[in-house]
Amino acid sequence: MSDTIERVKCLIIGSGPAGYTAAIYAARANMAPVLYQGEQPGGQLTTTNDVENFPGYPDGITGPEMMIQLQKQAERFGTDVRHGWITKVDFSGPIHKVWVNGEKEIHADTIIISTGASAKYLGLPSEQKYLQLGGGVSACAVCDGFFYRNQETVIVGAGDSACEEAHYLSKLCKKVTMLVRRDEFRASKIMAERVKNTENIEILYNTETEEVLGDGQVVTGVKVRNNVTGDIHEIPATGFFVAIGHKPNTDIFKDYLDLDETGYIINAQPGTSKTNVEGVFVSGDAADHVYRQAITAAGTGCMAALDAERYLAAKDATFEVSTPTYN
Repeated sequence: MSDTIERVKCLIIGSGPAGYTAAIYAARANMAPVLYQGEQPGGQLTTTNDVENFPGYPDGITGPEMMIQLQKQAERFGTDVRHGWITKVDFSGPIHKVWVNGEKEIHADTIIISTGASAKYLGLPSEQKYLQLGGGVSACAVCDGFFYRNQETVIVGAGDSACEEAHYLSKLCKKVTMLVRRDEFRASKIMAERVKNTENIEILYNTETEEVLGDGQVVTGVKVRNNVTGDIHEIPATGFFVAIGHKPNTDIFKDYLDLDETGYIINAQPGTSKTNVEGVFVSGDAADHVYRQAITAAGTGCMAALDAERYLAAKDATFEVSTPTYN
């Protein structure tokens, strides 16, 4: 083996609640985990201003602050947290090979994938501006809907997820305006009927977003255009939600791991974090296309670390499985 190749017992690809939780458990199990944070250290939660639904924070916490605390906790137990991202993998043989930033080669006994999924946005400059400011643009109604209680919001999308998020917002908001680009929903009939029958949801068909309006700090409305008539008008709103799907960050694994049609990693055994490649495990939103919450991501990070620990124990009689503790 070349001197330039590093051998590690447990490599965690990606940070966020899943990656850091996996690191905490792996480090406490003496697996000496090495974690690469990826292109967005801390994951999607770093774009969230306030997190109020994660247990243990009665006064809430900002997403970036939570990720800093999770990183510190992982490092406290010995996790080697590194900057950089994995650009290539080779899972074809008994040794799991990865390349960091296209250069450094690492051979890992176990790998935990925590690369997450990225929400799709419209790409409008005004949308991105208020997304970065944390001033009213979101891709998660369950995460952020509470902050718009008794206010008027706009949501873009036409699939099942968009209908589900619009219905969720309708329970909190005074009014929800749903923008559907075509003249019909892509959602299942039952989901479409649910929003159609909700009194405080207004559906605008053949409608696209021209601009997210604001005062420089927060969203104040949305400029929309009817793509049939060309009519342009403004909708007052304090929140702008985008529900046009997510893209899992799994492209580099597609030659070796089983993925579904969208790109989410398929669990080889339901109820575990195992993939179709022995010694490679998945946690968080890289596999979860249903819940996509910080707390569920953290839970699967725990599962992945425990599964990796048991895998190592089965391969090496000298590696003793630790008894999980909760302190």
